[in-house]
Amino acid sequence: QVQFVESGGGLVQPGGSLRLSCAASRSTFSMGWYRQAPGKQRELVATITNGGSTNYPDSVKGRFTISRDNAKNTIYLQMDSLKPEDTAVYFCNIVPPIFSWGQGTQVTVSS
Repeated sequence: QVQFVESGGGLVQPGGSLRLSCAASRSTFSMGWYRQAPGKQRELVATITNGGSTNYPDSVKGRFTISRDNAKNTIYLQMDSLKPEDTAVYFCNIVPPIFSWGQGTQVTVSS
């Protein structure tokens, strides 16, 4: 089992930026950031392998950047040019997400 602790969310205006962090209780292989908006299914928004290869869906490509610090068992999500539709609770987990979810961190994009 691996536990995850997400942090860094908040309220930001459209066009703004936030940086999320996720600390894992031990080392992992491919990690991902997921998000769940009210009334919607959880979706994967960024993936990073142990070697640093990344992947994004079109909805966030060019705006979100995932990175990792293997020494700290931590991954990050830099989110730029935020839009109201990015409002959601953001979670991290491995890919695919077989471990229990953490509490997530709320991101609200609103003027």
